[in-house]
Formats: sequence, structure tokens, C-alpha cells
Amino acid sequence: MTSRKYHSPLRAHSAAATREAILGSAHALFLARGYAGVTIGEIAEAGNVAVPTVYSSVGNKPKILTALLEPALTDPAIADSLAAVEAADDPRAVIELTAEGTRLTHERHWDLVYGLFYRNPPGEPAVKTVLDKGADDYVQALTRVANRLLALDALRADVSRAEAVDLLWFHLGPHAWLTLVGERGWTFDRTQAWIARAACRELLEQES
Repeated sequence: MTSRKYHSPLRAHSAAATREAILGSAHALFLARGYAGVTIGEIAEAGNVAVPTVYSSVGNKPKILTALLEPALTDPAIADSLAAVEAADDPRAVIELTAEGTRLTHERHWDLVYGLFYRNPPGEPAVKTVLDKGADDYVQALTRVANRLLALDALRADVSRAEAVDLLWFHLGPHAWLTLVGERGWTFDRTQAWIARAACRELLEQES
């Protein structure tokens, strides 16, 4: 006789709800006190769960922070923007679509990206590994944008493929958003419009 694993939708729903409660509590506490100023016990108390439940449901503090960061790194706006970029035939539209996609990703996760990782970055090696992977993925996405501009023969004569990636990172990478929106108080609309114009000016052959 073979044994079958019992699957309970109710139990699965309860486990998911517990995980969400833990992550929600951690998110609020990390933003309020900083990563280093929060303990697992405080996360458990805020989420109305026992400390062992935090560990079994999500894990230790680095794993909790990694789980909070995951939605920003896998936001569907990234794939949607790249698909639109690779279908576009207008070089300016390629850059404008990229500016829109990076704007959506930053805006949706702004409290976490700016409020925690930029203003008071955690020093955990495990978290740094995840952030480094996110930066690498960001560069790879911008490399696809540069490749599309190259395929359209739209790059300025003095801009190589490698330099195009660097310029896209400078104008459309995270630091542009963190500086203009976070430090200088620009709106997302103004920032998106400006970085798109600036990137077009630096990357594209100008019409005579």
C-alpha cells in the first residue's frame, strides 16, 4: 500500500498568511528603526507569531530582508519593458520605454529601495549578494537596450556598445532615481522625462 501526502488548501493558505504577516511586520519595523535596530523577537511580536514560526516560515533576518527585496528584483515591469523595447523601431521610443519601465519598478518599491537600502543599507553579506545580483541583472537589461539601439543603427558614431551600456546605467540606473527623486525631491514624472531626454541626447545620432 502506498502512502499519499495530505495536501490541505486551508493549511497552505494559513501558512501563506503567516508568512505575509511576518514580512509585513518586518517591512514596517525595518523602515521605522533600520535593519540593525530590529530583532527577530520584535518581528515575531509585531506579527503575532512565535519566534520559532518566524524561522520556520521565512528564516533569519537576512532571509527576511531578501524575501522583502525579491518583488522589486522580479517586478513584471522589467520583462514588459524589455519586450516593448525589442519590438520598437524608433530609437527614442526605445529609451523612453526604458525610462518608463525603470520608473515603474522604482516607484512601486520606493519605500524599501530608498527608505532602507539607500538611506541605511544593511551590512549583511547575504543581503549584499542579493543586491549585487540585482545590479548585475539591471546591467544585463540595459545591455539588451543598448543592443536594440545598435541593431537600429541609432547610436552616435562616437559611442561604442560598451559605452552605450555605461551611459544607460548613468542616466537610467538606480542612482539617477535615488539622486533626483530621493535627494533632490523631483517627482517621478519630471525625473522620467529628464533622464529620457538626457539619454537620447548622449546616445543617439541627432537629426539634422
